[in-house]
Amino acid sequence: MIPRYTLPEMGKLWSDEHKLAVWQEVEALVAEAWEAEGVAPEGTGSAIRSAPAMDPDAWRARELITHHDVAAFVDLLADAADKSGPWVHYGLTSSDVVDTAQAAILTEAVDLLVTGIDDLFQAVRRRALEERDTLMVGRTHGMWAEPTTFGLKLATWAFEIARARQRLIRAREAIAVGKVSGAVGTYSQAPPAIEAYVCDRLGLGIEPASSQVTHRDRHAELVATIALTGSSIERFATEIRHLQRSEVREVQEAFATGQKGSSAMPHKRNPILSERMVGMARVLQGYAVSAMQDVALWHERDISHSSAERIILPDATILLHYMLATFTRIVEGLVIRRDRMQENLDATHGLVFSQTVLLSLIDAGLSRDDAYRIVQRCAARAWDEGLHLRDVLADDPDVHLEHLAACFDPAATLANAGVVFDRLFAI
Repeated sequence: MIPRYTLPEMGKLWSDEHKLAVWQEVEALVAEAWEAEGVAPEGTGSAIRSAPAMDPDAWRARELITHHDVAAFVDLLADAADKSGPWVHYGLTSSDVVDTAQAAILTEAVDLLVTGIDDLFQAVRRRALEERDTLMVGRTHGMWAEPTTFGLKLATWAFEIARARQRLIRAREAIAVGKVSGAVGTYSQAPPAIEAYVCDRLGLGIEPASSQVTHRDRHAELVATIALTGSSIERFATEIRHLQRSEVREVQEAFATGQKGSSAMPHKRNPILSERMVGMARVLQGYAVSAMQDVALWHERDISHSSAERIILPDATILLHYMLATFTRIVEGLVIRRDRMQENLDATHGLVFSQTVLLSLIDAGLSRDDAYRIVQRCAARAWDEGLHLRDVLADDPDVHLEHLAACFDPAATLANAGVVFDRLFAI
């Protein structure tokens, strides 16, 4: 991922320095496991662990000779481990190191994502509760629908974020497995006790039948979950973009002192961060497709997944991490224009209460179709002539409602909406 969208703590996890350090730890644990089996001399594991940290530049230079990154790593680590060098990579194949280390790194990455989701949830929940009574026009198909509140809109975001967290926790469980079962997963060169020792100390489960790799449905589940979380952020960001349109102006991203919205038009205040979220979600969706295509490997393994994973696993976690932090900042700084929300609600001339009128006419004894036709006719006239629907209905000879004015009370329309906030308090 480009530095522009890489936050330091996540970027560090995917650095070559960290990857090589985790590879070295896997090798050290394997050597310790051989010690426990009475095969390797005492102190072998600690000698491998305490060998100098591998220089990524030296590793890359060695790979130019071996044309194999793990083989290059093993050569250098064996030299650095001195007398314990022969025990480096003893009984292992590359995937034993790579897949197990990658699982450890991915679980660290997912933990950062969960923290980011928690921060976003708290920000959205807090603002939802603050705006629970902020009246505004609800819209379907981009058209006026019925009154709602901005808090209710935000509450839908909060619950969706909570579901994203649950999915991410499940995906973490799926990805947190290692394997030290050898070339085709038969434990031919290392008994299962070696695998159990290593995975236990890394806090990982064990792939129950690994062939030569941990199976990529696990990785696909994680990347799909990341992409779906990005799609949720895309939904939220799209809403902000619509509400910030010049014709609507109900919500705005924060605009910093000295910020410029356009290089040409000084009046512009564009929702650039929300637009950025939408673009990034598209990238994540593409990564999910690649992850699913990585599931189908030949026989016990091939490496068609490897080149894709070197890009999509770091980039997907880095990108979502950035999106979570950035969208949290968007939510916290969101400018709510309550006056404009009321103006837009007033501009509907009562049309948003048409369903309440419809049901009142039905309650008064009209058939549903007759009541619908009356309200539809009156609504069309109100819209075309710029009249209030209440006044048009009052003049219509087919409308006989004692409490017509009560149909236009938004408090009545939203009388039951409090249950949503009761549910939000519960989480």
